[in-house]
Amino acid sequence: MTDNLAAALRRMNSWLALLVGIVVLATAGFVIADITLRQFGRSFGGSDEISGYVMAAVASWGLSYALTEFAHVRIDLVRQKLQTRGRAWLDLFAMSVAAGTVCIIAYQAWPVLDKTLVRGSRANTALETPLWIPQSIWFSGWVWFAVSSCILVLLALVTVLRGDFRTADAMIGARGEGEDAT
Repeated sequence: MTDNLAAALRRMNSWLALLVGIVVLATAGFVIADITLRQFGRSFGGSDEISGYVMAAVASWGLSYALTEFAHVRIDLVRQKLQTRGRAWLDLFAMSVAAGTVCIIAYQAWPVLDKTLVRGSRANTALETPLWIPQSIWFSGWVWFAVSSCILVLLALVTVLRGDFRTADAMIGARGEGEDAT
């Protein structure tokens, strides 16, 4: 059951990553079109601003995908010397610390958005973008990363407490280059 939920979370993050990738490609196309238009004395304007917002959103939303695809860097000098049980508990500890850190970041990101909403802040640019729009997307990415990591911690905790250390490894274990959880 827990491994099915972890697989569902992984699929959801894959779909979100695909969506984020499409947004990055569209943004790149927009920037290329704007640069091309500049050669003819025209411009859409704001491509630098919009691409900056997209990069912030991509960074926050992409972290959940990296988490479920084991793409975050982990130093496993101690882990590799442990047996399966010890690795599972160490992985659970590492995931708990990561989840706690991400929850703090998401919590601290809220005042940034809240202040923008209260003040009605706009970008100091020609577009005068209402800043709550890009900040909401950025903030929601951090919240989703926090939710994803907390879900993984809970699922892994249940799995480890059941003594199913191999499933825990497949769910939250560290991966070496080219290594897969099978």
